[in-house]
Amino acid sequence: MRKIITTQDLEDLAVGAAILGTGGGGDPYIGKLMAMSAIEKYGPVELVSVDELDGDVEVVAAGVMGAPSIIIEKIASGDELSFSLDAWEAFTGKRAGAIIPIEAGGLNSMCPIALAAARRLPVIDGDGMGRAFPQLEMETFNVYGVPVCPVTVADEHGNMVIVETPSAAKAEWLARGVTIRMGGQSYLCQYGMTARRAAEVSVLGTMSLGIGIGQTLREARETHRDGLAELIHYLAGTHYEVARIIGSGKVVDVNRRVANGWSVGTVLIEPFDRAEKPMSITIQNENLIAETDEGVLAIVPDLITVLDLDTAEAITTERLRYGQRVNVLAVRVPEIMRTPEALAVFGPAAFGLTHSYAPLS
Repeated sequence: MRKIITTQDLEDLAVGAAILGTGGGGDPYIGKLMAMSAIEKYGPVELVSVDELDGDVEVVAAGVMGAPSIIIEKIASGDELSFSLDAWEAFTGKRAGAIIPIEAGGLNSMCPIALAAARRLPVIDGDGMGRAFPQLEMETFNVYGVPVCPVTVADEHGNMVIVETPSAAKAEWLARGVTIRMGGQSYLCQYGMTARRAAEVSVLGTMSLGIGIGQTLREARETHRDGLAELIHYLAGTHYEVARIIGSGKVVDVNRRVANGWSVGTVLIEPFDRAEKPMSITIQNENLIAETDEGVLAIVPDLITVLDLDTAEAITTERLRYGQRVNVLAVRVPEIMRTPEALAVFGPAAFGLTHSYAPLS
């Protein structure tokens, strides 16, 4: 599957990536503008399946690090990822032949497209998270043995730091510290690998999935159908398979702050049905666990996304406000993200949660 990414694809992907972002990943609207601007300036970008590439092609993962609440105020210049890739290629002596997103959610589904346009490279239909996660080591790339380093960290002023360590968790710690000192936002290239290896360790098909989600909601709106029902039906036919609403109500409290480079806090949702219990959602950039005093409704790595009640479009964590009327959607992640090796890296315990993972069913 090779296709040219169109303007409509970017519009649809912005909607789909916000849902896959589970509240985090950065504002996809900003990323959409960056991707559109880059394509207008440099030319079209091709979306390709990784198995369509020569197995020896060098693939580089690219994305943005920082708290989503900072990213919506600290707008990028557009050149940061090119600075980062220049440094990565100079340090490794290798030349990137394709770009893969570090995550499928939010801004990080879009910035790799902007980089690919600037470098006239294809973007791989896949990523390393299948959603959004807050930490650099929480990648299927890392889970299945791809070294994260070197990690090149750039900002909008052209400042550059190269991180070299054998530990992905240590790379996260070091890059996060640099990001804080760069104003809370930075642009990274990392997880260099061959296309052959990328086919083995990636969550495949997630870029086209994001486009498909957005297209489903757009077409439902245009034909006056129930967008939420159409979305759940669409997801059931993908490798995510299980999706359902775990609660509906009004946002009555948002406790959110920036700490250690993340947006952290809790959201309380009062149900419309007074017979139901209030729902609490814990945030670390992304929504990690949805629970009531009767138990857990959904938990990481499964997706938990807060949707606007009327449009079925995602509300990112930095845009949650008192009084919003919402549905909460939970989606089960693909099998590659539910293995014991994967859960050891980005299951509940990795976030300090005491609950065990039980897949959505």
